[in-house]
Amino acid sequence: MPDVTPIVYVVDDDVSVRESLELLIENAGWKAEVFASAQAFLSRPRSSGPSCLVLDVTLPGLNGLELQQQLADRTDMPIIFITGYGDVPMTVRAMKAGAVEFLTKPFRDDVLLDAIRDAIERSRVALRLDAEMRTLRKCYASLTPREREVMALVVSGLLNKQVGGELGISEITVKAHRGQVMRKMN
Repeated sequence: MPDVTPIVYVVDDDVSVRESLELLIENAGWKAEVFASAQAFLSRPRSSGPSCLVLDVTLPGLNGLELQQQLADRTDMPIIFITGYGDVPMTVRAMKAGAVEFLTKPFRDDVLLDAIRDAIERSRVALRLDAEMRTLRKCYASLTPREREVMALVVSGLLNKQVGGELGISEITVKAHRGQVMRKMN
C-alpha cells in the first residue's frame, strides 16, 4: 500500500478553513477531500487506503464529537480535532475517545502537517494489522475441526504424546494433524 496516496478528509463548516487546509494538504503531497458537514462526510463511500480525518468540533447538525462516536470502530482513520473554541473537558473527551491530536485555531501549518503525518502512519499500521488478521482468519477457517483441536493443544504447550492422550488418538496421528496445521497456517 505504499504507492497509494493517503487521503486527508477535512470536515469544517468554514469555507475559508476548508480551502486553506485543502491547499496545504495537497501541497504536502496528500489527497484532500473537504466537507462542510458531518452528514456530507458520512454520505461518501468508505476509503480502503490510508487516511485520516481533520475534524472541526463545532459543526451544524451533527457536531465533531458526535461524528467521532459514530466512527469509533474506524481505527484505520485517526482523527485530528481542530477548533476555535476548545476547552479542557472537550479536549479530554475527544482524546479519551481516541483522537490523536486536538489543535486550537489558529495553529501553525507545520504542527498540523506533523499531526497528519503521524495519523497517516497510524492508519497504515492499522490497515496492515487488519490485513494480517484477515489472512490468519482465512487460514484458520481452512482447518478441520480435529486440526483446530490439535492446534489448540499444541499451542498451549502440550507434547504430541500428551495431545494424543487428551484426544484419544495416536502420536503419529497427532503428528499428521500437526503437519497439516503448520502447512495450512503457513
